[in-house]
Amino acid sequence: MSQLRSLTMEHPLRERLAALLMLALHREGRQADALEHYRRVRSRLAEELGVDPGSLLRRVHQRVLTAELPDESVVVNFPGAAPPRQLPPPVQFVGKERELAALDSATRAGSAAIAVIVGAGGIGKTWLALHWAHRNVRRFPDGHLFVDLRGFDPTEQPMSPEAAVLGFLDALGVSPAAIPAAPDAQAALYRRVLTDKRVLVVLDNARDTDQVLPLLPGPSCTVLVTSRHQLGGLVAAHGAQPVAPDVLTDTEARELLATRLGQDRIAAEPEAVVDLLADCAGFPLPLGIVAARARLFPQLPLSLLAAELNHAASRLNALDTGDRRADFRAALSWSYKALDADAAEVFRLLGVAPGPDIGLSAAAGLMARSMPTTRNLLRRLEQVHLVQQYRPGRYRTHDLIKLYAHDRAVQDHFAEECEAALSRLVDHYVHTAFAAERLLNPRCAPFVLDPPVPGSRPDPPPDRTAALRWFETERLNLLAAQQTAVEREQHGLVWQLAWSLSVFHTRRGHRPDEVVAWRTGVDVTEWRADPVIRNRARRLLDCSCAGRGGRREAVEHLQHALVLVQCSGDPVGQAHTHRALAWAWGRQGDDERALEHSRRALRLFQSLDLPVGQVEALNWVTWLSSRLGAHGQVHAYCHRAPDLHHDHQHREGEATTLEGLGRLAHQTGRYAEARGFYQQALVLCRDLGIIHQEADLLDGIGQAYAAGGRDNQARIAWQHALELYRAQHRLDDVERVRRRLITLTDDPAAHGRAFSARET
Repeated sequence: MSQLRSLTMEHPLRERLAALLMLALHREGRQADALEHYRRVRSRLAEELGVDPGSLLRRVHQRVLTAELPDESVVVNFPGAAPPRQLPPPVQFVGKERELAALDSATRAGSAAIAVIVGAGGIGKTWLALHWAHRNVRRFPDGHLFVDLRGFDPTEQPMSPEAAVLGFLDALGVSPAAIPAAPDAQAALYRRVLTDKRVLVVLDNARDTDQVLPLLPGPSCTVLVTSRHQLGGLVAAHGAQPVAPDVLTDTEARELLATRLGQDRIAAEPEAVVDLLADCAGFPLPLGIVAARARLFPQLPLSLLAAELNHAASRLNALDTGDRRADFRAALSWSYKALDADAAEVFRLLGVAPGPDIGLSAAAGLMARSMPTTRNLLRRLEQVHLVQQYRPGRYRTHDLIKLYAHDRAVQDHFAEECEAALSRLVDHYVHTAFAAERLLNPRCAPFVLDPPVPGSRPDPPPDRTAALRWFETERLNLLAAQQTAVEREQHGLVWQLAWSLSVFHTRRGHRPDEVVAWRTGVDVTEWRADPVIRNRARRLLDCSCAGRGGRREAVEHLQHALVLVQCSGDPVGQAHTHRALAWAWGRQGDDERALEHSRRALRLFQSLDLPVGQVEALNWVTWLSSRLGAHGQVHAYCHRAPDLHHDHQHREGEATTLEGLGRLAHQTGRYAEARGFYQQALVLCRDLGIIHQEADLLDGIGQAYAAGGRDNQARIAWQHALELYRAQHRLDDVERVRRRLITLTDDPAAHGRAFSARET
């Protein structure tokens, strides 16, 4: 009795000990003492754990109440030893509040709690599991079991469930003589020993559901499983709750480095720390390796370590510690070696794909496989967390994993296959972008594409709305594909991508991307013998630069381009260059020169019988005439424009004409009519996705409201315009509208004086 009392005092929350003490007191005729002990245990469980006694203790309590001598079989297999404490030591930990909260929810007391922590190698699954376990250690008074199942160890076989069960039985104090020979009987004994006990079971690095199932205890226990596989069977059949840790945020990663290196060392080299965080991409394992190297060599500047990591060719080598347990390349290799041949091939190809992510149809082109087959192969990579489907049909790979995939392609002598795959992928982007551009700008075809490369799987959007959405989704991938084409010296594809992107970039206000695309396009067209293509590329680049603020430089380049097209006998190029010069001079505020070039462009387009060019040139003449106050000419032009727009279904031109009519109405004091024209144009621009012009129209609507004394409506319109100007990085326009809002706020009565007819 005295030994039992001592054990009960040492472990006051162990219900099996409490049940044994109650039985002993009851046998001695001390029923009241037994019931009092039950009351104390129940109160302590409620206060410290927020739970009620388990079924075993409740059964013993009921038998004591009824004065029935309990059958000792209700307390079978009590080992008589201290509870197992197998958790590895605590680890330095930061962040992961979302994941910790998810584990709290998944393992709430009173339920059959199984949480599966899934993710890529090096993402911090075990790190998270151990931190949560140590943080919740008091919830499990009957012990903690831990086993590394070696599910993805490249040098050792995965641990069998039978071996893990035997290890657990030994930790639980079961005598070897009492362990049956049959594995099923051993598993049954393991579950019986844990009946009604509150034990935490941590199954680390599980390979699959079959390895886990024999190790699941009874419903009173909590189980944490970590795995690179999703373990869908465990989730579906046993209600396991999946928890997928994400990479650390920059703040969390910085905190981890500071915890391990000290705040002083971090503060001493802030730029190097920024580079280190970027190169480790939020993975806890690489961050830990970097911190370990820095601690081993305290005299080593962090900048030298950052420089080593900054080069893609040496980054994985810099994360090689020589210890496979703390080596990022080795950690990823465990997942890679578990792939079948087809999935491994797809993984290598993803390592060379340009851009931050990839869509399903593009991936099908990269792999030269059908869409269903591609989806299935990507799902296999998802299951081991080497790729993430972060939204339906869109896949991405973390930077370091992608770098490892490229590394595997090199090591596995996969260069020829990668070259063919890159050709297919770039061709997929070129042909799909061309088809999407035709939907946005169907009036003329600028060039003729070669037939698609076999297996490239072009995927033309079905309509204009889908085309805009596709361009927005693939924008960064298209720019990356263009750079890949440059590196592969596929010069025709380079300027074709720039051309196909031009309408989208202009409509959506992506001026910086437009400049980048056309600078790249011009660089390769300089090698072309075709002067028409070369001059067009140069003209479009100059217009893009003018749109970003390089107006004087753009005018000089365009004047030089005009001489070249005149010398080459290219009247179409002359007409377009005059129109571009009109735009560039207009951006500089020289409306008279701009109007002269617009008129020349109009005459050339008329002589060439190019109605689309006539419409666009006429819009410029109309707009510039209104700015110069030539209202009679504006009326004449505006009467001509609608017929041309209607005949050629030129909705962009219709929007521009309506904008010009709005300006004319504003300048002649018809503010309500001006708003009507602007609002009609705004509907067309929003339907066409022309965000650049949408901002200007909102600005005009604000001016019309302000001029009419309707300050609140003016403020709303200008605030919307300001948001669009900021999103498009149109800094001059941002400052102009910001000043208007300040003027409106500071002196509402002065707004009518603040906006001259010339400014509008």
